Amino acid sequence: MNINEQRAVLNIMIHAALADGRKSEDERTAIRDAAESLVTSGGATLAGVYQDVLLKRVTLESAAAALPELEHRQLAYEMAVCVIDADGVQSEGETAFLVSLRQRLGLEGDETANTAASRADAIAAAAYAPAAVPSATSTLNTTSDAALDKRILNYAILNGALELLPQSWASMAIIPLQVRMVYRIGQSYGVNLDQGHIKEFLATLGVGLTSQYVEQIGRKLVGGLLGKAAGGMIGGLGRAATGMAFSFATTYALGHLAKRYYAGGRVMSTALLRSTYQDLLASAKGTQQQYIPAIRERASTLTPTEVMRLVKE
Repeated sequence: MNINEQRAVLNIMIHAALADGRKSEDERTAIRDAAESLVTSGGATLAGVYQDVLLKRVTLESAAAALPELEHRQLAYEMAVCVIDADGVQSEGETAFLVSLRQRLGLEGDETANTAASRADAIAAAAYAPAAVPSATSTLNTTSDAALDKRILNYAILNGALELLPQSWASMAIIPLQVRMVYRIGQSYGVNLDQGHIKEFLATLGVGLTSQYVEQIGRKLVGGLLGKAAGGMIGGLGRAATGMAFSFATTYALGHLAKRYYAGGRVMSTALLRSTYQDLLASAKGTQQQYIPAIRERASTLTPTEVMRLVKE
């Protein structure tokens, strides 16, 4: 996939991110920053893709027309579905956008695109379904510190491994798994969290859902893990290193911040939450190297069926 085709796919992703028409200025800025931070392996920047869409320099029709190969059009559609499903159930506007996109990409009835879309929809539905209410017999601190630390590490390794899979929808499982991790940490301290609270908690830290999908899936695109080169289940470690490290570190830092936050009675200010998260993120980035073998091993065992199961647990 050449740089013009990469830009076309990213433009379609950003069209999808803005399809509901309800993005705040903060979210627009986050999407712009995510898109413009992406570079190709050869160093050519993809800066300007956000402005191309916002200023209507690139329409959905022209972006679709820049993708003559079927597999690239399938990929663009899969990524658009993943971005739209980032924050849960599709709005009417988003559903209409996907119908229009399928037509422009010539994918009506295409089974490959439909299968990927179905998996993305299933992940969104499972991840953002109402959480089960803890039983009346639940008690505070039912999980030891050591057990929580191990659980957080396992989530971080799993999310790092998901970055090594070639399927675009595999990256979509990362943030739902982070949401579930935060829920379970809160539950271990007797706090029953709902979807809204967890999304606000993530937003406080700057972990915007839609912008994170643009960046996560975009890294796979420019890293060459998708498209023609993606014949196997595991992509090249070198090309995936940035995404793997990012997902490992953010999950690890988020888990340990949630542990401190709920153990301390949720009294940390927004400023303290953000500064503590950045400190934990820096620490996680410094230690992730030692877990690369574990991440690669976990990736080698992951199948699409297991990814779906993990999100639904």
